[in-house]
Order: sequence, then C-alpha cells, then structure tokens
Amino acid sequence: MKKLKELTFPLASIVVALVLGAVILSAMGYDAGKAYSSLLKGAFGSKNSIAETLIQTTPLIFTALSYAIALRCGMVNLGAEGQLYIGAILGSLAGSHIHGLPPVIHILFVLLCGFIGGALWGLIVAVLKMKFGASELITTIMLNYIALEFVSFCVTNPPFRDATPGAAPRMPSVVDAVKLPIILPQTRLHLGIIFALIAVLIYYVFMWKTTRGYEMRVIGMNPNAGRYSGMNIPVNSILSMFLAGGFAGLGGIINIIGLQYFLTEGFSNNFGFSGVAVALLGGCSPVGIIVSGILFGALNAGGVKMQLLAKVPSASIYMIQGMIIIFAVSRELFIWFGRKLQKEKAHGVTGGENHG
Repeated sequence: MKKLKELTFPLASIVVALVLGAVILSAMGYDAGKAYSSLLKGAFGSKNSIAETLIQTTPLIFTALSYAIALRCGMVNLGAEGQLYIGAILGSLAGSHIHGLPPVIHILFVLLCGFIGGALWGLIVAVLKMKFGASELITTIMLNYIALEFVSFCVTNPPFRDATPGAAPRMPSVVDAVKLPIILPQTRLHLGIIFALIAVLIYYVFMWKTTRGYEMRVIGMNPNAGRYSGMNIPVNSILSMFLAGGFAGLGGIINIIGLQYFLTEGFSNNFGFSGVAVALLGGCSPVGIIVSGILFGALNAGGVKMQLLAKVPSASIYMIQGMIIIFAVSRELFIWFGRKLQKEKAHGVTGGENHG
C-alpha cells in the first residue's frame, strides 16, 4: 500500500503534464491527438521503435543512477554530463588504441576505463567539497564545461583526433572486438541495456544490502545522526561521488561502443541532465529509475516520429519532460507547505491557550 501511494505523485505528474502539453500544442495550432498518437507509435509502435526507446533509455539509467547514489549520501551531482564525456574519452582511447585482446576481456577493460574516467571526474568534486567546502552545485556545473571543452580539444587535435583524411572532427573508431553485440535482430538494440539493468541491481544491493550503503543513506537523511553514530562522513561522501561519476562514465562509453563507435562533440544528447530528471521522477529507487528511464527514452525516441507525422517540433518533448519534473518535485513543496501549516496551527493553539 505504501509503495502504491508513492507512485501516486509521479503518475499524476505524467498525466497532468501530458494534458497541459496537449492544451499548449492545441493553442499553438497543432493537432494534439495526432501528435500524441505519433509519439506513441514512434516509441512502441514496432519492434524497431521499441528498440530505439530502449537505446535512449540505456544512458539515461546510468546517469540517473549517478545522480541517485550521490543524493542518497546527501550530495547533489549535477555533473553527470561531464563525467559521461570523460568516461567516453578514456574508454574510447582504450577501445581504439589497444589491439589483440580477446573480445570479452577487451570490452570489460574498456568499461573499466569508462568507469574510472567518470569516477575520477566525480572525485574532484568530492575532494573540493571535503577539503575546501566548495559547493558541489557549482563545481559539478563548472566541470561540465571543462569536460565539454576537453572533448572539443580531443576531437580536433592530435594525437586524439581521427587522422583519417577528410573525416569529420572525431576520435578514432573503436576496434570491432569491443563493439557490443546486437541483442534484437534487425534493430540497433545492443547489449548495453542489459548492462544498465545490471547496474541498477548493483545499485540496489550496494545501497540496501551493505553496511557502506546503509551509512550513506543515514548520512544523506541526517548527517548529524551519522556523525554521532561514528560514521565517517568525508569518506562516504567521497565514495558516493566516485561511484556516481563512475556510473555516468559507464553510460558514456556504453553509448559509444554500443551505438556510435566513435566520440564526437554533442553525442550525449543531454543524457547527463535528463538523468537528473529520471532519478527525481523515479524517487531514486531502483524500479522507479527503470520505469522513468523508459518513459523518457520513449519521449526521446517518439519525438522524431511526432515531428515527421504530426509536424510538431521535437523540441516540444523537452517542454513535456520539464513539466513532468516540475509536477513530480512539487510533492516536496506540498510536504513542506503542509508541515509549515501544521506548525503554525500548533503555535496558534498554544498561543491561544497561553493568552487565555
């Protein structure tokens, strides 16, 4: 019953956002019914559509996990976009410059490099906060820009850029041995979605079945309680950002070796920032992240079909996504407002009694 109650606000947020989105589209002169039917067709209307939805879902799950594991420990990670890119850079180097390894070993090594790249980028944030008190809200955003500029440098300058004559600015393609196999014939759906589900399982086991995960959750809910219990807040905070960055880095390199095969500027499609929305809508729970990840993946995949068939700009998808998040996080505002009213009511009753 409790879990069902927790689903009420996210589901209501989705419904209200879709209704309001239909009103806005109609006011702009578009056929909202045709737009939504096209969106649904593009997301789930065929085997290929479902595959594209899951392809979009894969990196979103990783970046949502990145935000969730940091938030569970009281850290706000807005740097998944940068961590994703750094992981993609390091993993791409391992995937394109190393030859002769057995495919399975090579894939695992590339994934490890992607994880380490993102983890080290997240570690910078935690160290700055623990040593100097720097706000992670600021440092994560700043490091995003640094990561994007570093990507720009890598794809346009030797020794990182692809030296193929006439090639567009990009890093070299990864070798065939590390390209993830297709798991649904005649589509682009690759093994990455399985890795994403395994990552969710690891997140669940670590956060809810281990002592370290328990400490992180306690610190995230009440740092003072954790401190008085003897928990090491700096160590846990640093570990949370290390793991958060690693998850984002995995999302980046899996998107490379499973879909694009080489790194270019802008390959992310804002997966890092969308992951924050996915985590918030899913309540940072394992199942919630999977469900909301599929929802946002469907919106991204179906937006292309909506633009083609209904002539509705695909950018309107971001409007709908934004409204879903606004309504979803408004739950906290209602809770805060309700508590405030209760305190004022209690204070008024007490004051009235004292006055009498």
